[in-house]
Amino acid sequence: MVVRLSPPPVPTTSHHDTTHQSIPHVLNTSARQPTPGAPNPPYNGTLKSRLLSNILNSRNSTQSASGLSNSHPSGDVIKPKQNHDISPEQLEITRARTENQKLPRRPRVTRTQTDYASNRKADPEPERFLEENGELRHGWEDQYNSSEFLGFLSSNFYMYFTDKRHESGGNPKDEEKVKPPEDWRHKERSKTVSAALVLCLNIGVDPPDIVKTNPTATMECWTDPTLSTASNTKLMEVIGKKLQEQYENMSIKTRYKQYLDPSVDETRKFCTSLRKNAKEERVLFHYNGHGVPLPTPSGEFWVFNRDYTQYIPVSMYDLQAWLGGPSLYIYDCSHAGNIIANFDRFIEKHEVENTETRARDANVHLQNYSNNIQLAACEKSELLPTNPDLPADLFTSCLTTPIEISMRFHVLENPLPSPLTLKDLGRVPGRSAERRSPMGELNWILTAITDTIAWNVLPQPLFRRLFRQDLMVAALFRNFLVSQRIMRAYGCHPISMPEIPQTHNHPLWEAWDLAIEMVLSQLPAILANEDGGPHYEYQHSTFFTEQLTAFEVYLQQGAPQQQSPTQLPIVLQVLLSQVHRLRALILLSKFLDLGPWAVNLALTIGIFPYVVKLLQSPAYELKPIMIFIWARIVAVDVEAVQQDLLKDNGYQYFTNILLPQSGIPVGNASEHKAMSAFVIAMFCRNFPQGQNVCLSPELIDACIGHLQDPENPLLRQWSCLCISMLWSNFPEAKWVGIRCLAHHRLCALVIDPVPEVRAAAIHALTNFLGIPDLTEQVAQNEETIASAVLAMTTDGNAMLRKELLVFFSAFVERYQNKFLVAAYETLVGERDTLMQFGLDRDGGRKNGDVINGGQDDLDDIPAPKISQNSVQGSMWLHLLVMSVDAHPEVAQSASYIVDFVHEALLESPLATQAQHIIENIVGLMRHPAPGSRQPSAAPSSKAAQPANQAGPPGLPKNEGYLSTGLRRNASVAAALKYLGLGSSGSSEHLPLNPNPAQQTAQQKRLSGPVRPGVPAEWSTPPNQNDSTSTSFKYQKGKVPLPKSFQKNDTGKSPKLPLESVFFEWSIEVGVHHLAIFVLVLTPTQYFREPQMKPNEPDEPGSDDYNSRLWRRVRNERTLTTTQPLKGVASSRPWDIPTGFFNNASQPMKMCFHQFEDHLAIADDRDSICIWNWQQSTKINRFSNDNPKGSRITEARFVNEEDQALLMTGSSDGVIKIFRNYESVNNVELVSAFRALTDLVPSNKNAGLVLDWQQGQGKLLVAGDVKVIRVWNAATEICTNDIPARSGSCITSLTSDQVAGNIFCAGYGDGVIRIFDTRLKPAMAMVRVWRRHKQWITNVHMQRGGFRELVSGSRNGEVKLWDIRKDDPVREIAATSDTMRTLSVHEHAPVFATGSDTHALTVFNLNGVSLNTITPYTPFLSSAKASPIACTAFHPHQMMLAAGSLGHGHVNVFTCVPTSSVTQ
Repeated sequence: MVVRLSPPPVPTTSHHDTTHQSIPHVLNTSARQPTPGAPNPPYNGTLKSRLLSNILNSRNSTQSASGLSNSHPSGDVIKPKQNHDISPEQLEITRARTENQKLPRRPRVTRTQTDYASNRKADPEPERFLEENGELRHGWEDQYNSSEFLGFLSSNFYMYFTDKRHESGGNPKDEEKVKPPEDWRHKERSKTVSAALVLCLNIGVDPPDIVKTNPTATMECWTDPTLSTASNTKLMEVIGKKLQEQYENMSIKTRYKQYLDPSVDETRKFCTSLRKNAKEERVLFHYNGHGVPLPTPSGEFWVFNRDYTQYIPVSMYDLQAWLGGPSLYIYDCSHAGNIIANFDRFIEKHEVENTETRARDANVHLQNYSNNIQLAACEKSELLPTNPDLPADLFTSCLTTPIEISMRFHVLENPLPSPLTLKDLGRVPGRSAERRSPMGELNWILTAITDTIAWNVLPQPLFRRLFRQDLMVAALFRNFLVSQRIMRAYGCHPISMPEIPQTHNHPLWEAWDLAIEMVLSQLPAILANEDGGPHYEYQHSTFFTEQLTAFEVYLQQGAPQQQSPTQLPIVLQVLLSQVHRLRALILLSKFLDLGPWAVNLALTIGIFPYVVKLLQSPAYELKPIMIFIWARIVAVDVEAVQQDLLKDNGYQYFTNILLPQSGIPVGNASEHKAMSAFVIAMFCRNFPQGQNVCLSPELIDACIGHLQDPENPLLRQWSCLCISMLWSNFPEAKWVGIRCLAHHRLCALVIDPVPEVRAAAIHALTNFLGIPDLTEQVAQNEETIASAVLAMTTDGNAMLRKELLVFFSAFVERYQNKFLVAAYETLVGERDTLMQFGLDRDGGRKNGDVINGGQDDLDDIPAPKISQNSVQGSMWLHLLVMSVDAHPEVAQSASYIVDFVHEALLESPLATQAQHIIENIVGLMRHPAPGSRQPSAAPSSKAAQPANQAGPPGLPKNEGYLSTGLRRNASVAAALKYLGLGSSGSSEHLPLNPNPAQQTAQQKRLSGPVRPGVPAEWSTPPNQNDSTSTSFKYQKGKVPLPKSFQKNDTGKSPKLPLESVFFEWSIEVGVHHLAIFVLVLTPTQYFREPQMKPNEPDEPGSDDYNSRLWRRVRNERTLTTTQPLKGVASSRPWDIPTGFFNNASQPMKMCFHQFEDHLAIADDRDSICIWNWQQSTKINRFSNDNPKGSRITEARFVNEEDQALLMTGSSDGVIKIFRNYESVNNVELVSAFRALTDLVPSNKNAGLVLDWQQGQGKLLVAGDVKVIRVWNAATEICTNDIPARSGSCITSLTSDQVAGNIFCAGYGDGVIRIFDTRLKPAMAMVRVWRRHKQWITNVHMQRGGFRELVSGSRNGEVKLWDIRKDDPVREIAATSDTMRTLSVHEHAPVFATGSDTHALTVFNLNGVSLNTITPYTPFLSSAKASPIACTAFHPHQMMLAAGSLGHGHVNVFTCVPTSSVTQ
């Protein structure tokens, strides 16, 4: 992760060292510009990093603070130093397989201030750095004087193994933890198809129970009957017609019928007919009872008899029976609350009757009475207002003409004088459908405001039901909110069922008043213009602009606690306007970027129909935003939108963008093409119709073309996945791919520098398999693909290896018979090997004769092997290898496939022979010949055990892998034999083969003296004859597992193919940043999570930011306090005890954390203990899960300046990285891979040695092999295999930690070689020193100080080197005994040696012995018999830790008082 922090409040002009790193990850050059004055970032996009260490650590604290970093871009290892500046080309690091590739940007952390940083501006002329006793080694001081280079190094810090693929383990989130998408499609959408407008006015006759005021309200539907001379019948028709027109303005598709002063019979007839015609849809019953008595307390309302001589009550029970459900009732009369109060009582009665009827006849058709909605003008005892300035049907006016009544209400309630009259309100120009007119604009604003109020007040389910399911219901309820506000001012409280909260006091009503005021304030000028006065241009409302600004402020605040934004419905309304559409879409895209919760909110509010319609828009400037919005939507709920993309050819919007000739008006067009490929991939996923319409050679050719894009890994990844989804279970698409040679292009991606791209290519190739017609051409293509991907079995990324096993499983299922033959022949070969081993050991006795009752099955061995040199045979061997992979998930998946093949073998015609061979192998391994060992010593790794525990009946199970099932015994043994596991480690597991003729060439290489005339022991490790030191019963620690690791169900039989989760994971996780247009250029790693906002550690004030800032200050303090101590380190004795603890197991490797009080100790088996050296307390202990016969040979901390990881290297060639290593409960395995695949079995070896370059992100690995392997931590692939140029093993590695180009290797024959990684591998060795004659105990180059290169051999000779010279700078006779250990302080000019006589001696680099220490030994133990087993200096503190052989105690010494160390 990357975070830039403000400078902490600590001094910056101190004398200290740093070991900070920087690496310019550049994917989008517009995303981040170089710091002024610094060199340009590498132009070809290769991964760069620099580790900045202060080279002034050995200077006295009184020296000037002006300094330089111990970094060099291209130190010349042959010529003397030269004075020249550093050019960008010299900063370039060429890496195999990564040239011209841009990798994902890594998180940035502003590095801790160094002692040169604060003075660099004040002193532009760099000081020539000379130490008191000489100049900087190796001729690098001139390069370090470059201010540009120093600024470039100090700008960034990069961390490794912290990408999402490591944090998630390559597994998608658990379905239980992922909130499913909400049902936003409103599947129960309904419509109001018919409406009965019932008007009981009886004009001219007042009801008996109502006393009207004088004057009183008389207008009905804005018609005043008292001002007309027409007949009452004619007036009723006019009023009825106007009411229908008002309703038609809301919904023109509804069928309306007026019923004017109806009788009871008429009411029953038209209600029954209404329900019959509407069927199951909703009907509207509008009742105006201003001319009849009040509703009764029992819920009855009134109509007339046929002669209009009586008022007849109608029971709500009867009305419900006539109308049924669903229905919408509107009651505009006084005491209307009585009707609603009794409504549910009658519904319950109907339901009881339905239940009884259903009990009598199960097939009877019953009337539906559910899903009813009611709106009433007032409460039970309230009367409608009689203000003569208001209409008598105020409630109806609010529901059907909200603009007119709102303006009238505004004028009546306005206390200020106004030139307008109520009559002028009717002259406001425009219509509701014309948004640019005053009336249309007011209608538009009112719709946005009422929608927004409802959205913020109502629960979401109720909001969807009332405002999104039915257009008529939505319009009426929006206007009902207006009635709540207006009628409340006149003593009435409208009610509804379902009940909604009061909204009259919502703050948005003030915006509505302002909008009305802006229109009415312009009305006189508008009317004057219409009457021939001066010209006037209407000034449009600023409402939407202001609301968009408010929404933008909400987004800038980061949506605290995922609160729903108030303005979201307003943004939806703004999309209808071309004027504000672009800005609204930009803000909407930012909102959707907040995560799935935001997408769900937007879909719930009804955004989807708008974005679907915008796919038809030809607007060029909308394309980038539309792509981004659709990518967010389909990432959350693709199944709900696939049909919409298919309809009206919406998918072509994205396929056209993928075509080469298409253009997007943004600088980062490739990223939008990647999002388009993502949308198409999701569209085709599990949707055959989508696959059919997308199938075209043009689309596949376009995706193939994007595979060559060097700039954007995300585009390459999703182009692969787009092809993959198109091929999935679609043979026609696969044939199109064959004709386009798509499979060959995908095979070329096996060396892509981005692991996600490599995994995506494997995913596509997996879906390519399975064309039903298995012709010779198809088989040839599939076998070609299989051959190409076999090389990926050694990939360093576990996620990719898991995906590769999915491909293997599909291939095994398709060619199952051939794999059965390969498995059978492997069993036969294993049996033959075991029996031959027994014959060699016992001079001709056949193990099979003894163990198997004289049965000899040598005749069963077929020759030659059918599977030999076949793709299936090679893949089977790789599967056996991967079944014991270092990563538990990979091993489990491979074991699952192996179990499947073996189970099928035992059910095949070869079952009898296979069972017999397995019994032979088990017997041979259970009863080996005397003095022999089991071949390929089986590891005890639990994680790598297969899932299937079953085996042939009657046979007892053996230990280790043999206990996991007899069907895999021989296969596991073969796998281990193929790997050479168990060959490194203690000698008790090695074959004792006295016959030189039987030795392999690699064993011969290490079996005798390398140099003629040199004693053999000179080229053997000092600990060759050591025995296991842990005398007590060894307790294995907890084995850390990957995150989300789940064991297979052992009770189920294996089935193929395996199921891939890579596509689901890819939806959640991106591989680099996205940006939708030039306004947004920020990092991201998610499709479903924020992409535009800064990462959490980048947000000032966030917990992660504060934690990182605290760590930075802590690191600064550590560096500041340790610098003055270096001056005394080379003159004072190191004999002050400062720590002592019992590790409870034999310590063999130790490593101090630079800044935490952590000391990691690896024992002689597979356990790692983490100690707090400050408090001498054990923090954690866990197992590295090594196979038997192997041990931990290296331990390093990674990302020490932030949250560190622990890296371990084992003698079986495996590298493992652990997260939360200090936590007992949270320690996790981040990554595990086999860095060396061909370690040589030998009883004198170095196992695996490594050097980690934090700045470069490179891992140098060597040991008992003929090559030095260079691994790239960012790409997780081996970038270089540099020949070791020796027949001896490599015992130690060290390198320049700044530029990382030069590294040094020490060998078992005493030779030291210098390599330059910038040269071709065959020519990388640039210098050889042969001054040592014995095993190189250690060789180390300081990170700071003089940058001394120190080497020591087992005979006690220590030499200091300059890589420019042939002879050593200084030679020191450290001890006359065998030197077991050599440790060099990273910055102070001191080193320490440990001998086999229990002597720990500290020297300064001038060769002066400062003191000799005898560490603690247990009581009755001889110090002479306890050689020093391991030593380690703290990188900054003046501390030295030592452990001895024979016990688990560790001593810590210092040369300064304890108070100085613990500051």
